[in-house]
Amino acid sequence: MSYGMGVSVGTQDEFFNAIISQIHAQTSHMELLDRLLSLMPVTGRLDVRCHFGSPWRIDHPESNEWEFPYHVLLRGEAVVESDTGESEPAIRMKAGDIVLFPSGHAHRLHDGSGSPPRAVRERHDDGLTIITNGNADEGADVLCGRFVLPAVPQQLMRDHLPGRLLVSSVSGGDGQARDAAFAATRLARVIELMREEAFEQRPGSTAVVNQLSGALFALTLRCASNTDQAPRGLLALAQRQRLQPALAAMFDEPEKPWTLPQLAELCHMSRATFARHFEEAISRSASDVLTEIRMALAGRKLAQTAISIAEIGEAVGYRSEAAFQRVFKRQVGMTPAKWRAHASRAGIPEPSSL
Repeated sequence: MSYGMGVSVGTQDEFFNAIISQIHAQTSHMELLDRLLSLMPVTGRLDVRCHFGSPWRIDHPESNEWEFPYHVLLRGEAVVESDTGESEPAIRMKAGDIVLFPSGHAHRLHDGSGSPPRAVRERHDDGLTIITNGNADEGADVLCGRFVLPAVPQQLMRDHLPGRLLVSSVSGGDGQARDAAFAATRLARVIELMREEAFEQRPGSTAVVNQLSGALFALTLRCASNTDQAPRGLLALAQRQRLQPALAAMFDEPEKPWTLPQLAELCHMSRATFARHFEEAISRSASDVLTEIRMALAGRKLAQTAISIAEIGEAVGYRSEAAFQRVFKRQVGMTPAKWRAHASRAGIPEPSSL
């Protein structure tokens, strides 16, 4: 049997199933990112606007454990190289691209000419450093900033993102999925707003750009997770629609004594199939991810509250303070008490105070 427009029942079912699948996939991306950013709210700061003519070069030192540096290329092209001690290939950026470094490794951007860069001049305007080299021909405009993480253990965020992530805000051609193109369009609009505020320097521009930088992080991760070739780790895990019930349970109720069979049952999978999905996506077990969620939550409570260590341990699923102390030290590298003192000394501002 067929309906109007010459679409058969089978074809129509396939069409609607494809639409539903896309909706579910987009929802799973959003759910995981929403939960991650609720647990670890990331803010942003724009530090430098560069206006260069060729030849030019930016050298960025290694970042501290609380920050992911980023660069937005507004005009021109750039070559990005990382100082990881490994033979990591250089990547090329085009206007509209953003590159971020969850690893925090030292890196550099340059025009690729191989010529010594021109001398630069700096000036400071409303908290923003503006760097120029006196030549605007065949050059680049770059926004350089950092995403600031809250005072929580960083394994969940840093270890499960690629060391270097390049995302384009420019919509692709016919072969790119519509949801990825739509996400990229939103990313492009945020970048354009940042560009306008950074270049026009109106009253309050720095505060506006810093707020937009926080949104930039979430949109960058969403855009990266929407591609067909998302990196392994959290971005790949976001694509696993069938795993979302277990992930939701771990984020929403970390205090429960979850077992692997219970989590697999939530996803209507066998234990072996459930474990295989996790291993393929993130190269970790579900138990490892649950522990990292618990430690992130515990670390945040230690940094932000005066609640006792025993109470915090119980709140994240440990009936014994000794067990919590043991797991926390193994995962984080220091005792909960030392972590609390460390986070206090670091003075990481909370999102509401930025």
